[in-house]
Amino acid sequence: MSTGTYRPSEIQLGRAAYRQRQTVRSVLIAAFSTLVVGVAIYFGITGSPGWDRVRTSFFSWSVAKASFVPVLEGLWLNIRMLVVCAVLALVLGLVIAVLRTLRGPVFFPVRALATTYTYAFRGIPLIIVIYLFAFGVPGLRLQGTPNVYVLGGAALVVTYGAYLAEVFRAGIESVHPSQLAAARSLGLTYRQTMRHVVLPQAIRRVAPPLLNDTVALQKDVGLVSLAGPVDAVRAAQIATAEHFNYTPYIVAAVLFVLLALPLIAVTDAVTLRAARRQNAGA
Repeated sequence: MSTGTYRPSEIQLGRAAYRQRQTVRSVLIAAFSTLVVGVAIYFGITGSPGWDRVRTSFFSWSVAKASFVPVLEGLWLNIRMLVVCAVLALVLGLVIAVLRTLRGPVFFPVRALATTYTYAFRGIPLIIVIYLFAFGVPGLRLQGTPNVYVLGGAALVVTYGAYLAEVFRAGIESVHPSQLAAARSLGLTYRQTMRHVVLPQAIRRVAPPLLNDTVALQKDVGLVSLAGPVDAVRAAQIATAEHFNYTPYIVAAVLFVLLALPLIAVTDAVTLRAARRQNAGA
């Protein structure tokens, strides 16, 4: 029996070299085509008749430097609201999804209320919900009415809670009924079955769409400025009025993109991992 080291054959070496050449060729073609498109877009925009005016109104370096600090301070409010609203919306969505999956006629009122909630807040535009919470609730003149920060955040939570509830419900219903029957046959209660069998699988399956909704929430947090708080968008609006220039909005947009990049990268990684797991299981 031979104990020598393994050496690939000439055919295998040829195939590996061919794949390497194809990879290099694909990368070069992609880089060249991207460069051509980028140059065409650059000259198409900068060569337009109104480019000088647009550059002065939207891309003023001096205005960007003057407005950067106020917009960045406003972004800190957006970050805090994003963290709090995302956690609360996930919890609310999970609770509503579980309520909608309850079985038995005695739970019909609960299911009806949960269904009405999801249908209503998925249909109402978020801007209207923010106006209703920020200006309608204080109009009731109730004692202990929270400030506009809390009311604006509550509007985000109830709206995205409805979207996330449907995502969670889809994940719960994707678990095969035989697993529920097996868990119940082992003596687990309905609550234990949901906690130890159904929900772990459901959350793992719907992790990519949950993260996508979180990315969407990260953008919509900027709408809280409609209620009055000075976040990044409102700070950009104030700076625009001071300088008579729209560059602060571009500064806010860049900061929001930088804020979203880590979450988008995590979303793409989780989505790719889920796809590989599914393909491996198939």
